[in-house]
Amino acid sequence: MDKQHLLEKTTEALRPFETGNLLTTIQNLSLKQIFSHPAVLAVIAVVFFMGIVKKSKTVLLTLFSLIGLIVILRYAMPAPSDELSLKSLIPFAFGGVLIGGVVIYFSLIKSD
Repeated sequence: MDKQHLLEKTTEALRPFETGNLLTTIQNLSLKQIFSHPAVLAVIAVVFFMGIVKKSKTVLLTLFSLIGLIVILRYAMPAPSDELSLKSLIPFAFGGVLIGGVVIYFSLIKSD
């Protein structure tokens, strides 16, 4: 009986992390809400600080990629009532190419 209760409690605790719930949450968030969340700000600050202190191009390019992907996903994801269309995929494709181009340029082409 104790195992069953623990399983139910764990299921309820993990319910917000189901794929459907995560997609709904991501679609309804604004950039202001994402970047004003303390956990996101703390992670960005720690990664940025480590990139500056260590002078790590890899860390800074990773931070650039993550922030770029957040921005692209926010603008490319359709509203919850809309379907995924070619019009919403175009910004995602060009943004991904832009981010990939910047990362490739700084990591492979431009040498120190």
